[in-house]
Amino acid sequence: MAATVYMALAVSLRRLGRPFSSHPDMLRLLMWAAVVSSVWAASAFAALTWESVAVQRLTGVLDTLRYALILVCLIKVLQPALPGLSGFKGLGGMAALLLAASAVAQALEVVAEEAPFALGRFPYLAQLMLPVFGMILLEQLFRRTPREFYWNIKPLCLGLGCVFLFDIYIYSIALLFGALDEVGLAVRGAVHALATPLLFLAARRHADWRASAQMSRAVVLHTATLMLVGAYLLFIAAVGYYVQYFGGDWGQALKLAVVCVALLVLALLVLSGSLRAKLRVFVAKHFFAYRYDYRAEWLRFTARLSGDQVSQGMGERVIQGLADMLQCPGGGIWATSPGGREYTLTARWNTPPISAREPADSALCRFLSDSGWIIDLDEYRAHAARYKNLEIPPWLLERQDLWLIVPLFVGTDELLGFVVLRRPPNPLEVTWEVRDLLKTASRQAASFLAQTRATEALLEAQKFDAFHRMSAFVVHDLKNIITQLSLMMQNAKRLRNNPEFQQDMLMTVESSLEKMETLLQQLREGDKPLGVVCGVDLTPIAEQASSMAAARGRQLQLAVQGPVWVRGQEDRLARIVGHVVQNALEATPPEGRVELRLEHDRERARLVVADTGQGMSPEFVNTRLFKPFSTTKAAGMGIGAYESFQYVKELGGHIEVDSEIGRGTTITISLPLHDAKIGPEADLMSAP
Repeated sequence: MAATVYMALAVSLRRLGRPFSSHPDMLRLLMWAAVVSSVWAASAFAALTWESVAVQRLTGVLDTLRYALILVCLIKVLQPALPGLSGFKGLGGMAALLLAASAVAQALEVVAEEAPFALGRFPYLAQLMLPVFGMILLEQLFRRTPREFYWNIKPLCLGLGCVFLFDIYIYSIALLFGALDEVGLAVRGAVHALATPLLFLAARRHADWRASAQMSRAVVLHTATLMLVGAYLLFIAAVGYYVQYFGGDWGQALKLAVVCVALLVLALLVLSGSLRAKLRVFVAKHFFAYRYDYRAEWLRFTARLSGDQVSQGMGERVIQGLADMLQCPGGGIWATSPGGREYTLTARWNTPPISAREPADSALCRFLSDSGWIIDLDEYRAHAARYKNLEIPPWLLERQDLWLIVPLFVGTDELLGFVVLRRPPNPLEVTWEVRDLLKTASRQAASFLAQTRATEALLEAQKFDAFHRMSAFVVHDLKNIITQLSLMMQNAKRLRNNPEFQQDMLMTVESSLEKMETLLQQLREGDKPLGVVCGVDLTPIAEQASSMAAARGRQLQLAVQGPVWVRGQEDRLARIVGHVVQNALEATPPEGRVELRLEHDRERARLVVADTGQGMSPEFVNTRLFKPFSTTKAAGMGIGAYESFQYVKELGGHIEVDSEIGRGTTITISLPLHDAKIGPEADLMSAP
């Protein structure tokens, strides 16, 4: 019956040439597969009827040839989804290897009749691998076909799947028990006869199987993993069998020990990140024309950025998202500082702290802003001429573990910062696909970072609003204190000689001082004081800071290079210098050293306060030091450093901080010099 149905299928395919007009080679393969299958079924019938060993050997050869034609046909269906010919040759080579093993097993069966050795279960294993490989190809074909084309592909998958599954059952039983199942052999022809009409229906529905197929990366990766695990388990089973066979009384115990150790090793390999990365690279190289599944990468990256992870900031999530795309072990983000003059390390993931800073007008930043390129440091080291007008700073070239520099753009041309990724453990070529993926992801990451900054600015504005509301209450209390003191001064003119009034006056003054101290604790450095911008000599301010330190029992080492005149308001500059010196004294133990240097630097004045105190971390300096309401003091409000930074910036100066935990801090305030010819009392309201 199977022979008749297969021959009818071959004749129908010969007459049914229209669906295969664009693929005549596919028609010939299917026709020959049907013809050989028909001859194989007839030969199997003859072998069972006449009990002829020679015909039985011929049946095995025809069975292998039948599988060869079917597997080649399936591989040709899969061919367009493979990268060039490499994947096609890989599948063809695997099929050829399995077919060769089957042919060798059949040849050895002929030799084994006259030889003193037995083949055991090897022929059954060789025959079993053919339908298993066929099922893998069918699974690939079905899963990479869009749902709208299932109508075309279902009959083919059902028909061949039925044949393959039954053959897997036949040879699995034979592999386990060392002999073919007679009941299974008796119904094998009926199963083939029932499955053949589905193949005819598939041929009738065939429009273009190959054009409608799309490769699924996850399926290929999982299939490859399952194939490797299956091969590993088969190998362990063989090892366990021979250990039990040759182990004597200890054979069963040794087999169990080998199986347990093998399963433990398998679990370690499956959970190994490096092994998964290597397998992912292998699949991408040999099964796909494109390395990345953009839809999956985009969804994964978006989910990471928008995830509610309290332990990770937005910067760390951006780094981890970009690093995961390329299997990088870590990286860091260099973003603009509060003044916008340089890029500093603001976030890092699996990377040690790097104190290097990159000026905003450096060659690297100009190159990133103008070109938008992703810089491959390995390529730059080997071919620097490819990056015209680019000079990589030494702190990047000296670190051999740093690999890629990815710019972060907001809008069209605003460089928010750049990400530096570390080199992955498995070498990865930076192709156009990698660059396009990183460019797209980096723009999304930059928009998230910009949104985070805007949110933080809004929160700061809300804090200032609350601060100003609190100031209204403080002003109300100050008004009451002033009224009380004014009344006391009015009565003092006529009662100044009254002892009771004098006692009451002292108590009033003491109470007023206590209230004002309480208010100062609630509101530190509130509104900007009024006044005019004029020439101010910093020397008396430095000496005043030294006197303040001496009054507290501390020593401030002074180094002043003559009068140093700058523009500004004297009281505000005095408060800034006093604030910096006070912080240095509080952060430095009594046996430590605090130094204040005042010097000229061309057309600018430099005021340097250095201490040997506890220092600050790079993250705190770059992200929190000059932000309002951010402080390391238990009783501080975080307003002094913010006001100092803002006022120095208004005067056209800048503040530089060099600090290291455990070694101290050096703060350098740079201000424009004031022209002495104008005079210290001149009104400079037009100045910034």
